[in-house]
Order: sequence, then structure tokens, then C-alpha cells
Amino acid sequence: MAGRITALRLQKHSERRVNVYLDGEFAFGLADIAAYPLRVGEWLADEKIAALQAADVLEQARDRALSYLSYRPRSLRELQCYLREREFSEPVVSQVLGHLQAVGLVDDLAFARYWIQNRGQFRPRGALALRQELCQKGIAESLIDTALEDYDELTVLRRAARKHARRLRQLPPEKFRQRLTQRLARRGFSYESIRDIVTDCIMQSEDDL
Repeated sequence: MAGRITALRLQKHSERRVNVYLDGEFAFGLADIAAYPLRVGEWLADEKIAALQAADVLEQARDRALSYLSYRPRSLRELQCYLREREFSEPVVSQVLGHLQAVGLVDDLAFARYWIQNRGQFRPRGALALRQELCQKGIAESLIDTALEDYDELTVLRRAARKHARRLRQLPPEKFRQRLTQRLARRGFSYESIRDIVTDCIMQSEDDL
């Protein structure tokens, strides 16, 4: 494929990619950052082309990873699976993840803390359920232990119980107890904690009548 560069043109559907033409014919595409040093008239040997294409694959993998991270933080395993599913090679995946870890964009402890805080605010869960979710995302047990150290499960449980209790307040006491207990148990809270909180909710509901 060796040849002389006769044109460098931005792709129509992506201004961040450049088409490289050798000897008047399209040869390959590159990320703009990889194509930046190239000049029309420059001779490209096979070894140079191979290096450019390898760097381009790496840049594509980085872009994919950064795009995936733009929605929310990710665990190392989540990113690893994401890049593998897009058929990037293991060396490329390892290099991209190593870079992201080095610059602090992938940090499993920070991710675990984010996950726990987010769940506590929007989708309350007990510590057991949180531990299971984080394990599924590849977080080490030691990091989960650290992230859960400051987790106030009882406060989160009270908030979740009050929210669900408002929706069930018209039910008879025993039905109220059963439904509320089931909903909280499905979210991974312990039955011991649930029992006391549900009793408090029943008493509060009766006081409001």
C-alpha cells in the first residue's frame, strides 16, 4: 500500500476524520489528530501506514470510551466489556483503560461511591442490594467495603418508607404493613430494620387520620 499522499480530505459525515489518498486513490481514513502531521506529497512506507492505522484504532477506542463515560461514571469492568463488544483488540482495550485510569477518569472506588450516593438519592437500596449491584459491575469487595463505610442505610430506609407509605396510606393496617414490607425488602433492606420503620409508618398514618 506504500505510496505518495496526493490528497487529505475531511470526511463528509465526520469532520473529525480525514480520508488519505495515495497516488490519486483513496487509501484509508484517520482521526484528524493522527492525520494532522501528514502533508500532501509525503511518501508513506508500509511501516508508517501500519503505525498510523494502529494509532487510529487506539484513538477510535479512546473516543468510544470517552463517549460512554459522558453519560455517567463507569466501572473498569463496564468499560472493558463495552470496548470488547465493539471488537477492539485486548492490547488496545488495555492501553485505553490504562490511560483512563492514569488520568483519573476510571476509578472503581470513586465509581462505587457515586453509585451508592446516586442510589440513595434516586433509587434507594439496602447495603446488601448495593453490594450485589457493585459486585456485578466488577468492583472489588475491599473497595465496596470502603465505599459503604459512611452509608447511612437507616436514613435511606426511612426516606424510602415514607415515599411508599404515602401511596399506600388508604390500605388497612395489615395490608399496609404487608405491602410496604414487601416493597422495601425487594430493595435489599433488612427485615429487622424494615419491621421497626413500617411500625413507625403505621403509627404516623394513624395519627394523620
